[in-house]
Amino acid sequence: MDYTLELIFVLKAWRVVVLVIGILGNWKLAKGDNEHVERKLVDHVPGFISIDCGATEDYLDDGTGIFYKSDTDFIDTGTNSNISPSNQYAHPNFGRQIINLRSFPQGKKNCYTMKPEQGKNSNYLIKFYFYYGNYDNKNKTPKFDVYVGVNFVYTFENLDVHTLWYFDVIHVPTSDIIYVCFINTGSGIPFISALELRPLDKSLYPFNFGALINSWRYDLGSTTTSVRFIRYENDVYDRLWYTYSKLPNSVPINNSSVIEIQNNNDSYQLPLEVLRTAIQPSSGYHYLSSSDVLDYIEGSKYYVCFHFAEIAILTQGMKREFIINVNEGSYISDRITLDYLKPLSICLNRTFDSLRFVINATTGSDLPPILNAFEVYGVIPQYNLHKPTNSRDVAAIMDIKQKLRISREDWQVDPCVPKELTWSGLTCNSSDDTSMIISLNLSSSKLTGEIPFSLFNLTALQYLDLSYNELTGSVPKFLAQLPNLKALNLSGNQLNGSIPEDLIQKSRNGSLVFSFGKKPDLCLSIPCTKEKKKPKRELIVALVATSMVVLVLLLLIFCALAIYKRKGRERASRSNFKIRNQQYNYSEVVQITDNLKTVIGEGGFGKVYLGILKDETQVAVKLLSTSSKQGYKEFRAEAQLLMIVHHKNLVSLVGYCDEGENKALIYEYMANGNLKQNLSVTNTNVLNWNQRLQIAMDAAHGLEYLHNGCKPPIIHRDLKTSNILLDENMRAKIADFGLSRAFATENESHISTSLAGTLGYLDPESQTSGNLNKKGDVYSFGIVLFELITGRPAIMRGREKNTHILDWVYPIIESGDIGSIVDPRLRGEFYTNSAWKAVEIAMSCIPSPAIQRPDMSQVLVELKECLDLETAHGRSHTLAIEANETTSSIPFTMSSMELQSDISALAR
Repeated sequence: MDYTLELIFVLKAWRVVVLVIGILGNWKLAKGDNEHVERKLVDHVPGFISIDCGATEDYLDDGTGIFYKSDTDFIDTGTNSNISPSNQYAHPNFGRQIINLRSFPQGKKNCYTMKPEQGKNSNYLIKFYFYYGNYDNKNKTPKFDVYVGVNFVYTFENLDVHTLWYFDVIHVPTSDIIYVCFINTGSGIPFISALELRPLDKSLYPFNFGALINSWRYDLGSTTTSVRFIRYENDVYDRLWYTYSKLPNSVPINNSSVIEIQNNNDSYQLPLEVLRTAIQPSSGYHYLSSSDVLDYIEGSKYYVCFHFAEIAILTQGMKREFIINVNEGSYISDRITLDYLKPLSICLNRTFDSLRFVINATTGSDLPPILNAFEVYGVIPQYNLHKPTNSRDVAAIMDIKQKLRISREDWQVDPCVPKELTWSGLTCNSSDDTSMIISLNLSSSKLTGEIPFSLFNLTALQYLDLSYNELTGSVPKFLAQLPNLKALNLSGNQLNGSIPEDLIQKSRNGSLVFSFGKKPDLCLSIPCTKEKKKPKRELIVALVATSMVVLVLLLLIFCALAIYKRKGRERASRSNFKIRNQQYNYSEVVQITDNLKTVIGEGGFGKVYLGILKDETQVAVKLLSTSSKQGYKEFRAEAQLLMIVHHKNLVSLVGYCDEGENKALIYEYMANGNLKQNLSVTNTNVLNWNQRLQIAMDAAHGLEYLHNGCKPPIIHRDLKTSNILLDENMRAKIADFGLSRAFATENESHISTSLAGTLGYLDPESQTSGNLNKKGDVYSFGIVLFELITGRPAIMRGREKNTHILDWVYPIIESGDIGSIVDPRLRGEFYTNSAWKAVEIAMSCIPSPAIQRPDMSQVLVELKECLDLETAHGRSHTLAIEANETTSSIPFTMSSMELQSDISALAR
């Protein structure tokens, strides 16, 4: 009995031991599995960047063994969305990545930023996955463009709502950072499901003719009846291989032996599953040929790679030898032989307009050819690719963006390239080598801090506008050292200290249009003499005592003034204002105008009469009509404004009459009337091209003075051809300031007021916002400039409808026909390059977002260049005519070089 109990006890003990061992074993296995997972999470494939777009957490994908990250570290715009369960589907190769996505409802350009470990020392395979899945319940896939860096690579469009779409790009980077951007083209909201980047050995896929996109990789010889994909971990580069059973008149062959892919010269490292199968010609055939499957590959040109591995055991003396023939002899390879179980990859470093290949056995071959796999890529031609902006300019503008805390949606990736995606506020030049920033307009951008030194590195910069921000510190000396700077506007900031002498000198000699505002903290003297002495204690006591006395006196004066003003308001009427210019009584006005004899103009205020002063000086007398509703308000505003502004390109006020209900303003007389009259088709004296450019220059000078020379700045609000007057020498002056307004403070970027102006010249943005600023005048100036160029009015009257000048000119500009743009009454007597330059200036003035328009100082410099082009051409034209007249009777003809220059300009 005791023995039995002892035996039972022993058995129970063994059960406990076995149980403990089992528990320990399971714990060890579990620990081993966890260690394996942790290893994969930490030691993911070097260089792989795998982004599950729209995911909320990082994870290891069970199906692929790839570690995916959410995209929060790669982009800070966009919205996460999930595909509804009813629209999801399981896929062994793309499972978890297609149940969510990131869309971009805001902004035209949204970009991912990737910084691979290898930097620009590697090429990269970039893979894109799109699954719409009706996530937004619109049941319609969008259309949008995809860019890698500065280059367009693909347009996503016209897909079924439940189709998973994949494409890839082989990218050769020019920097250590790679940008992938999605561009809203106005046909739906861009989105992306997954984005993957894989480093490639630089020896792979050699090409020097463009960029490779949208690959198709065919794994041949598979006996499976269903379509399958092969990717990582089978493919070390995570390429996507599509099983394709056979080409026409071919049969599959396979081998399960180990194929050496590591220790050979083939760096392509195709998956073993791909190399172990192949095709060869069917019985009775000695060649392999491609099929129409290649017609489905997008791209105007094609790039192809062939992959071989001998998987058949050849008997003694037997030989397999073949050649590759593409497009009926446009390319023929050397004789190709294979070593048993050793891969060979052949990528043709050239492109083909179409792609048909035949692999033929040579006459000396005992066996037919084989083919294990091939790849076909579409090609983006070299001429469609852009070179990025000058790296020094990029570094500078990125530093400026950071230092000044600029947060604009479109300030992403390259600042200048492509041209249609140039950052707002920038203008760039373009050349075959690189693009550089020539204009930077950051006016009214709420900038703070000091002017950054990085601006010094923008060596091509011609125009810099930092006006109406909160910039502090001194005006830096390096601004005067920018070699190409032509216009600088620092008005409306909190700058202090002295202005560098070199800037003052450049402004005085005319090489720089410099606006800085009349700030009490800025000093023109060298050195600045504004240093304040520290007051002594005795002085402080005296000042306090004096201040008390002054305060008492001020209180007494204030009380007296209050009584005086109250009584004054009781006596005053709206006519009681005084101006400093000579005052005339009404009888003198009647005498000056010879009893109001000659009417030379008329407006909302009343009529304008020709007058002659006692010294025989001719004047224009603007007489306020008693029936005018708004006339008095405009009359008063104009009189007050013209007392404080004086410029050679603004009409001068000679005197005024303020006698009861009789009110008049007397101006200098402009002998040639207004610009509208001179551009009219009824005018027989047609303005020549040089006169038109000079008139534009004069008007720009006047407007630039109002914007940047007056403190506070003044906006005209009604700039048009009828308000630009011409003197006896056809020089222009701006008139009619009845609607003009000054900014309340110099730091204001706009004013809110009732809409005013003339139909056809009104800034579209101000019409919707009600805010008026200097850029509204710039828009009006652009319309005036188009009128000067075309000879057409801002609004062209028609029988059925009226046409705005911009609607008429846009299509012609796009066609590149400068002869149809310029006023036909000039009979072609203008320089083509000058005309195109004028059109470009006018176009720069009229973008709908006001922030994209230049400052008038920049417009002024551009017009000077335009006029210089015409003047220089006129001199060379005259010299050529004189040379012909002295050497032969052959009439002057344009030189072939000059003709080519004009053709090039026209093409631009």
